[in-house]
Amino acid sequence: MEEKNKRILGIHLGLAFVELLCVTGFIFEFLRARSGNSLSWAYVFEWPIFGGYAVFMWRKLLKDERNEGLAPEEVAVTRSDANLDAYNEYLRKVHRGSPGSHPDASKPKR
Repeated sequence: MEEKNKRILGIHLGLAFVELLCVTGFIFEFLRARSGNSLSWAYVFEWPIFGGYAVFMWRKLLKDERNEGLAPEEVAVTRSDANLDAYNEYLRKVHRGSPGSHPDASKPKR
């Protein structure tokens, strides 16, 4: 099985597992709320939200896995900036330790 297909299968299995947990949690808290535990009513409404978020993430992960997120022309954007190039050259000189490259290099040492 191809590596990409394994990852996609893992995403599907992950969703199935999370949805099973959410449904189980919903049923458990609903039964507790019906038996008189008033705090469980908050969890009754919370578990479907978790399930919905899992579906949202499932769709996002599948989209990312299939590389549908960006168009090819948006992936690699290169720009030339003269100021940035000059600053990077300055940093290269500083890190190489060339004399005169550091602002304090011209000061006499005591």
